[in-house]
Amino acid sequence: MALKITLKPHERLIIGGAVVANGDSKCSLIVENNVAVLREKDILREKDAVTPCRRIYFMIQLLYVDDTNVVEKHNIYWSLVKDLVEAAPSTAGLVADISEHVLNGKYYLALKLARKLIEYEEEATRHVSGGY
Repeated sequence: MALKITLKPHERLIIGGAVVANGDSKCSLIVENNVAVLREKDILREKDAVTPCRRIYFMIQLLYVDDTNVVEKHNIYWSLVKDLVEAAPSTAGLVADISEHVLNGKYYLALKLARKLIEYEEEATRHVSGGY
């Protein structure tokens, strides 16, 4: 089934590892085959992967859009989640759900759950810093 994507002016997205940028006006694209697609709002840049949960998200993102060095990326992913669960055991359930998708190669679903992990991390950080 085809995927129709409407891009805002100047919006970027990744399609199958290629970064695509829209021009000055709204446009629609139809992706007719099964390929990784990630909208700009869901793309995390490496320079912004500065917390444990963001680094996990970034690694899943790399697995999703770039199928090179998969074993190395998996090893990094498992190291990151091990460290996170040891430091914050309350994340274990969500990490287990994310990891199940990673194991099954369902990286987009893993990314959606990893976004919740980032939200959890942000909330915990606000709580610890007293910024309810």
